[in-house]
Amino acid sequence: MRLFLLVRHGQSLFNIDNVVNGDPALDRGLSEQGIAETERLGGQIAGLPIDLVAISPFPRALQTANIALAQRAVPHLVDDDLGDVRIGELEGATLDAYRAAPAHANRKERFPGGESLDEAALRYAAAFERLLARDEAVTLVVCHEIPVRYAFNAAGGSDDLNATLRSVANATPYVFDEASLSRGVARIQALASSA
Repeated sequence: MRLFLLVRHGQSLFNIDNVVNGDPALDRGLSEQGIAETERLGGQIAGLPIDLVAISPFPRALQTANIALAQRAVPHLVDDDLGDVRIGELEGATLDAYRAAPAHANRKERFPGGESLDEAALRYAAAFERLLARDEAVTLVVCHEIPVRYAFNAAGGSDDLNATLRSVANATPYVFDEASLSRGVARIQALASSA
């Protein structure tokens, strides 16, 4: 059985400041708590033979992967499509400002200078689909809250990519087998492509 461990990065410095960040070049990395969370993640996955780690291009995702894997020699695959939502002009804004933006309530509307949530969802589905096309037995995927939430909810058959799971814990593995991640990809594609 093939396994995919989808993980949101550990708590970031931006999480502490309640600031949104969609540009990897501006990422400030993990907080002290995020490092501790990631070390715990390492203990949780220590007994698993991880064949590949697929990561978002954000430094907080790379930092999470490297701390969790400790000294294990696991090939890394950086996939830009696993990156956080491209929020354009909202870069560096507060979480409240992000949530108040019209694009947050309308999945088809783009954030000014960025992408829509549906475009981000299709990007995540494409990244997961590429991982499914590979042959590693166990893949660790370190990315962000939204792609993990979308995959979890879509795999469960939800009509809402934001429900039933609404909050994704930092540095916690959400385990998918090949069939459940495939279901999630198909459901994300269907929901994000609908008129």
